[in-house]
Amino acid sequence: MRGALLLLRFPVFLSVLLAIVLVVSPGRSGLALHVYVLLLAAFALGRLLAALRGAVPPRRRSAFDAALQRRGHSLQRIPELERMEREVALGIATAFDLHYRLRPRLRRIAAALLAARRGIELDAQPDAARRALGEDAWELVRGDRVPPRERFGSGIELDTLRTVVTSLEAL
Repeated sequence: MRGALLLLRFPVFLSVLLAIVLVVSPGRSGLALHVYVLLLAAFALGRLLAALRGAVPPRRRSAFDAALQRRGHSLQRIPELERMEREVALGIATAFDLHYRLRPRLRRIAAALLAARRGIELDAQPDAARRALGEDAWELVRGDRVPPRERFGSGIELDTLRTVVTSLEAL
């Protein structure tokens, strides 16, 4: 009962307002009546939509839609890859970092690849390792390489590093 009274408050208010407009301005009764009907129709449509919204269950995503939605992947970088990228950047920048950071990693890679794919030991068979690696890679990974005199001198050129990596990949 109380819900019906609340529902009728707006139409009753509109009817009282229409009566006041008809008394105050009788010459505009046609316009007032049109506005009254328009507002009543808008109110009725609003109530009808509210009733329909309440009658229809809320829409949930289907399992198919959920499967199609892209999930946000957290882009975690591999720590070892980040470490290697830093070593490469430092090795390009200074001779010290090239000799003491990047070179040991390249030596380990070269020794492992030579042993696994060619049966060559890097330090025990230097001539065979030199032939298999090529001059640029050999000069960088050979065991008797002299440390740089200038610690802050330039590191390895990017093209030379590409050549070294290509020769390691070719093993």
